[in-house]
Amino acid sequence: MCGRSRCTLRADDIPRACNRTGVPVRTINMDSYRPSYNVAPGTNLPVVRRADGSDVDGFLLHSMKWGLIPSFTNKTEKPNFYKMFNARSESISEKASFRSLLPKSRCLVAVEGFYEWKKDGSKKQPYYIHFKDGRPMVFAALYDSWENSEGEILYTFTILTTSSSSALQWLHDRMPVILGNKESTNTWLNGPSSSKFDMMLKPYEDSDLVWYPVTPAMGKPTVDGPECIKEIQLKTEGKNPISKFFLRKQIKEQESNLEEKSLFDESVKTSPVKEDPIKEMKVEQESDLEQKNSCDKSDEGSQPKRLKREPVTADDTGTQSFDKKGDDDKAKSSAYMLPNEENAKKQTKQGDEEFAADLKSGPDRRDKLDTILVKKKGNRKDAGGKQPTLFSYFGKK
Repeated sequence: MCGRSRCTLRADDIPRACNRTGVPVRTINMDSYRPSYNVAPGTNLPVVRRADGSDVDGFLLHSMKWGLIPSFTNKTEKPNFYKMFNARSESISEKASFRSLLPKSRCLVAVEGFYEWKKDGSKKQPYYIHFKDGRPMVFAALYDSWENSEGEILYTFTILTTSSSSALQWLHDRMPVILGNKESTNTWLNGPSSSKFDMMLKPYEDSDLVWYPVTPAMGKPTVDGPECIKEIQLKTEGKNPISKFFLRKQIKEQESNLEEKSLFDESVKTSPVKEDPIKEMKVEQESDLEQKNSCDKSDEGSQPKRLKREPVTADDTGTQSFDKKGDDDKAKSSAYMLPNEENAKKQTKQGDEEFAADLKSGPDRRDKLDTILVKKKGNRKDAGGKQPTLFSYFGKK
């Protein structure tokens, strides 16, 4: 939409801005026109229109009030200039207020720029939109006349709007219809009512249209002066309000990270402090070692000690397996005995007992002793391939 504009043009600059050069232009009611930086609905602005009943070369520069009052409005009604200061170009051929104006009541409005507000919650930030080179812009408009109860005729107009250009969609979804060349202004003023105006009533997409933020104070129509078009710096960086969205998102993420960090710090403070992990490992190893030693000591009383088996050499053949150092040595050697060795041991023990009994019986049993020795020799050889001697039985007794 277009609710405020700037028009500080001189009266003779307006026909030239509307490409009306080289043709006679008459003026009507131009004494009511006051140049302004902040034109609002209800204010007088000069428009260029065709002269009634004249040829196509006759044009008028007519000062009218901004805000359409249809001719069929009740004469006693108080005019409301804010009710129809804009008209949607897509529906002008459908609505009764505009449909009757299309054939002969088309006009041009020349301004230097217009204002649009960007909504941000409850706040509104105004922007000033204009051409980069400073030339005037021309809007397509419709006008009408209305007679009040006192017989006074009032001329009013409405500015046509269309969907916003791709460059201004972030600011507003509507914009005024800008006629950017002589061909379009001629067609709008002089074209027959059957012309396809929808071909020209399109968003202005050229890149020479620029904008910047201005003071919110100009929202009041009473604020009128060069300060209305002075560029201001917004608090957030960048002119594109999309940057505000990403800035807020980044701030929320940072706040969330700070909250998570504070929660983590509090949990660390409340949880017990652990000692050095290497020191804890050493303590655990020492504890395991002490437990193992205590288990070994308890096992010593219940289980016989195991002897390390040494390799057999020629020097200790016949003595290694049969050295008797008491009952403990027999228990140690029996721990590593295989089943065959245990049988051999039992046979050896039985033979020793028989031999001892023979010794006690005296010399008359010598013949029996020889038989036992031969028998024991064979058994011991089978038990481990060792050759026992007689000294192995008597040497250590």
